[in-house]
Amino acid sequence: MAVVIVVVTVVLGACSSSGTTAGSPTTLATMVAPIGPPHTTAPTTTTPATTTPPTTSLPSTPSTAPPPRPTPANVAFSHRIAPVTAADLPSTYHAGCPVGPSALRMLTLGYWGFDDHAHIGTIVINAVVVDQVVSVFAALFAARFPIRAMRPVDVFGGSDPASMAADNTSGFNCRSAVAAGPPRWSVHAYGEAIDVNPVENPYLEGGAVQPPAGAAFTDRGRIRPGMSGPGTALNHAFAAAGWLWGGRWAGAPDYQHFSRTGG
Repeated sequence: MAVVIVVVTVVLGACSSSGTTAGSPTTLATMVAPIGPPHTTAPTTTTPATTTPPTTSLPSTPSTAPPPRPTPANVAFSHRIAPVTAADLPSTYHAGCPVGPSALRMLTLGYWGFDDHAHIGTIVINAVVVDQVVSVFAALFAARFPIRAMRPVDVFGGSDPASMAADNTSGFNCRSAVAAGPPRWSVHAYGEAIDVNPVENPYLEGGAVQPPAGAAFTDRGRIRPGMSGPGTALNHAFAAAGWLWGGRWAGAPDYQHFSRTGG
């Protein structure tokens, strides 16, 4: 590009008070400017955007860790007491029973299962033993003693063998005692007895094991979860409430049975 120097001389005169120009130039201003073809801006080259290939997320491997174990700090024992009507006992109550529905209560209780989780069960008992039974199951809950199931025997059509086979913990059932001798009411017919974990705690009577699955637990010298026996949480809880254990019967021990009267 050619450069031409243009010199512009500006004469600034000092004006006298009379308006005449005095002497030679006082100031010389010189301006230098390039002259040439118009400035051309170089074209801008746009670089194509780089495309990032999509990332493929690998499927996460399911965790095989067990769920957090509930603790007494975040799971509290609870219970609820409700009246009972004949409609609630279609199979376990009938006319002629030693106590009627008005003398019974439906007790809903928290308990720990063999799965190490807290559950809610229901048992029918006599109103006079409600406080004792609540104290027993509160102690068992605190000890995390496992219970398989807890449902009224009506769920099993009033069948005690079916309830035992299901390892069901139960209370009221208007039936005769399962024992030798003349027929007599079982303490269950009064709602003052509870059978706990019948499979782990079978009834040995006349050479038979009731329920049959309880044969695996006839060795009472090896205490396993859910079993009764001297020094266990189960026996301690009932003894603290003043109840007696059927396992003390020498001729026909009933390891599942606890009652207010000892019968």
